[in-house]
Amino acid sequence: MQWHNEILLAGALLLGVAITLGGLSSRLGVPFLLVFLLAGMVAGEDGLGGIDFDDVPLSFLFGNLALAVILLDGGLRTRLETFRVGLRPALVLASVGVAVTAAATGAFATWVLDIDWRLGLLLGAIVASTDAAAVFSLLKVSGLRLNDRIGATLEIESGVNDPMAIFLTMTLILVVQTGMVPASSGLAMEFLRQFGLGALAGIAAGMLLAASARWWSVGEGLAAILIAAAGVGVFALTNLIGGSGFLAVYLFGLVAGHRWPGGHGEMLRAMDGLAWLSQSVLFLLLGLLVTPSELPQLLGAALAIAVFLILVARPVAVVLCLAPFRFTLAETAYVAWVGLRGAVPIVLALFPLLAGVQQARLLFNVAFVVVLVSLLVQGTTVAFAARRLRIELPQREGPLAEHALAGGAVLAEFRVADGAPACGALPESLGLPADCRIVRVHGRADRTGSPIGAGVRAVDPAEGAEAQANGGPRADAGEPPMRPLARGDVVALIGSPQGLERCQVLFASAIPAAAGRLGARHAGRLAWQLPAAADWNDVCAVYGLASERAGTPTDGSLGAALEALAGRPLVEGDLVMVGHSAFVVVAFEGGRAARFAFEPRPIPGRAMRHA
Repeated sequence: MQWHNEILLAGALLLGVAITLGGLSSRLGVPFLLVFLLAGMVAGEDGLGGIDFDDVPLSFLFGNLALAVILLDGGLRTRLETFRVGLRPALVLASVGVAVTAAATGAFATWVLDIDWRLGLLLGAIVASTDAAAVFSLLKVSGLRLNDRIGATLEIESGVNDPMAIFLTMTLILVVQTGMVPASSGLAMEFLRQFGLGALAGIAAGMLLAASARWWSVGEGLAAILIAAAGVGVFALTNLIGGSGFLAVYLFGLVAGHRWPGGHGEMLRAMDGLAWLSQSVLFLLLGLLVTPSELPQLLGAALAIAVFLILVARPVAVVLCLAPFRFTLAETAYVAWVGLRGAVPIVLALFPLLAGVQQARLLFNVAFVVVLVSLLVQGTTVAFAARRLRIELPQREGPLAEHALAGGAVLAEFRVADGAPACGALPESLGLPADCRIVRVHGRADRTGSPIGAGVRAVDPAEGAEAQANGGPRADAGEPPMRPLARGDVVALIGSPQGLERCQVLFASAIPAAAGRLGARHAGRLAWQLPAAADWNDVCAVYGLASERAGTPTDGSLGAALEALAGRPLVEGDLVMVGHSAFVVVAFEGGRAARFAFEPRPIPGRAMRHA
């Protein structure tokens, strides 16, 4: 009767040791999830633990459960605004990209492993999709700040490419077992059925849950459990009716998170714990399932397949898919490199085992090696590659403190950085979102030690305009006079979470973001800034850009003209060359570029071209 206590003790010790080692390894740049995978192998039948675990159905069941929770968490965290620049390229990568990667890898695996072409293509389909758990967690843990074009493309792709990989895997299993290729019309109908039902179920369920949340009230922890249970229910029900549960649960999280009444920051923190628990246990379980003694005999071929996937198949697919969207060469290279493989290929490799496909164990072991190589090589270089390709944006300081208030409002404090748009501006002239207002400014001490700007009150916009017309703002009786904000001031605001997120750019320095794109030696000259609403004709006339106006709006704004020249939606950090002048997006509001750092003179060592 003690066996259950022994299992619980072993599981707790294994999880605790893996988390401890994972925390230490993250300082060395080793992916957290790789540690859990290796810990499972060490505890397995060929390792120190000697645990004989070979329950494929249980692993498959928990794998699906964990992936549903992980995709739900990813959907909840994806900002709907990022879809403007990331949705179309991500969808092409998630469909055409997966098919191209599967075909190329499958052909190479057929040759290297000397197996039937159907088995080779099946292996290609298993390892073709990027992994949501690996991408979400590594981008978050690495602390990288990428522009929305890259970040959204990677996150959306990893969230929605699993259905395509599953569709290809199930189709090829049928081909292997029957020896017959299904009719193209039948495949097309099955494809539309899975993706159509998955999309409809996820969107409808997300809207329903968000609408019903207005009628009940539970704690944030219980709300996280409820939305997790609802997500798993949507996943299972969609699979039962023949749709793609993976697509449904991701879209469910996306819609529910976007439409959730009030703020949901606390719920996301609770969901973060559930997602990490799911990832941790899943990778431990998959590590236990593998038999390391079977790997040496196929290690050479598996490594060759992994290298081919990373350096050939994935880059070719990415270049073909992103060509119509005018990604820069550095952006394309980074998207190709961060094609991380994780739990999804290993879970997909369980499909042939459950179906009784011949040589299914070979496919599972090769997929496992591919995942190990991907996490070890690509996972450890996520931040390094961003720095080498010069696409990492400088970190922007978040709020100094945040406090959730009744009704979904949030009280947040921001410190005014050097060179921020708020520097030198009067509090009432900042142009805050309608749902945000300043409640107090804690001024830094000047040289005499007296406070600056203490007691600043919120000012009605009409009153602020009147004050400016009358020679300056008024202070209430008994309050110090209101003064322009200065570097180091701490501004307290109340507003919605979305509004406060838009306010953040006002208090952060814009100059480092521009310097990060063009080099630190140009940071001083990039202090010149122009609003996106500036008249394009005026800018051309003042700075001698008349010869560059062909093909751009003649009566439009600077932002519209630069977006037309770039041929794509602009995001923060984008560089647009207009003749010999450089424009860098340093503020992004309401889904559009809001302000540009401007360098009107030639920049040595950089080719002058349009973006």
